[in-house]
Amino acid sequence: MEKPRSLAKKIAAYGGIMVFIIMALEVMIMISPFAFFFYSVFSPFFNFLGQHAATRWATMFFLPHMILPPTTFLKVVRIAGSIFFVVGFLGFSLCALQVYLGKIFKWGIASKGLYKKIRHPQYLLLGVWGVGMAILWPRFIVLASLSLMFVLYYFLARDEERRMLNHYGDSYREYMHSSGMFLPRIIERPLATLFQRLIPSPTLQHAVIPILMVILVMGSGLLLRAITLKSLPFTTEHNLTMVPILPEDRALSGAASSGIFKASQTGEVPFLKSDKDYLGYLMPPDYVMQGMIADTGGHFHLFKQHHTVALITDWVLHPFAHLRSSPMAHMAARHGLDPALARRHHCPLKIDRADMSCDACTYRRVILVEIDHGGAGPSSGTSLLAGGNVRTPVGFIDLETRTGEIVQVKAVARGTAWKDVPTPDI
Repeated sequence: MEKPRSLAKKIAAYGGIMVFIIMALEVMIMISPFAFFFYSVFSPFFNFLGQHAATRWATMFFLPHMILPPTTFLKVVRIAGSIFFVVGFLGFSLCALQVYLGKIFKWGIASKGLYKKIRHPQYLLLGVWGVGMAILWPRFIVLASLSLMFVLYYFLARDEERRMLNHYGDSYREYMHSSGMFLPRIIERPLATLFQRLIPSPTLQHAVIPILMVILVMGSGLLLRAITLKSLPFTTEHNLTMVPILPEDRALSGAASSGIFKASQTGEVPFLKSDKDYLGYLMPPDYVMQGMIADTGGHFHLFKQHHTVALITDWVLHPFAHLRSSPMAHMAARHGLDPALARRHHCPLKIDRADMSCDACTYRRVILVEIDHGGAGPSSGTSLLAGGNVRTPVGFIDLETRTGEIVQVKAVARGTAWKDVPTPDI
């Protein structure tokens, strides 16, 4: 009886972490040459979630991913994600090395280093790593798998302690009295005492703790999405709501909206209809991640660049600079060329003027996304990003924001560079 139970626990534990890793590493696979293979297998699952109002929330993002964080708070959260990711990964690796070397050389109970203060630092650091990954790729389904992993590893840690007590007896019991389960005892003991006073029954405690874990993790995601949406600088004119990718472009949103609306009145923008609501993403014409909003061309398909490791490293260590650099600037930097010159020479608008700096360029691209909110009436602002809405890219407009002059208008396929797989909306 014990062997099947032990096997089931191992399957649950490793299954939980594998589900989390697959979900959390989605972004790494998305920008690799294996992107289409990955989505040929997992696309039906994401499509199922995205096509039903009751499950669409799982594919949504709770933090800015394509849009640069517009507030200091959101920037701090994004930086914390990179720190948690790196610290969690390195710490988990070191603790795992200590445990497996201990097994090889038969050192007995691991009670040195972090293990001196915490009985399960591997699980703690795996959780820190997971939180960092969830911030770096902030899809709600990643949070759901992360909360599942937390619950499974809580019960696995309890089972491990039961087995260690049976095996080592008093020596492990003394170790338990001098250390905390997941946090140093000086921090964990007051929290445990308060929890025991609120819920005296041990049986009820074991039932409540997993529920609290899920509520805390998922609730944090809901709160962060609400903060994010409230922080976005929306500008609305008629049936078009503009949101800038770069925070400093907020001043350009009004002029861009006016220019597009005037052009639509003369029929220059055929895919902008008066009886529909639209979200316009305002960005530099060569913005690196526009392929997640619409399929605007091969340069913006990150998975075709075949520099996965460099892109991931840049994404973790230089998150804001990474989003501000165009694909050509990224490629030039890797080959030791002048990124500014490469960016100018490969301008999507074919403007190659030595007297013009790309950093001071006033040309912008607006990708229009049609919002289907079930015929609920005119909508704008944060309501366009509600969970039940269906977003469909229809085209993009390149314009000079100072004058409103339209440079290019182009319809796009009703999908992103990743076809119909749900991609970030913020």
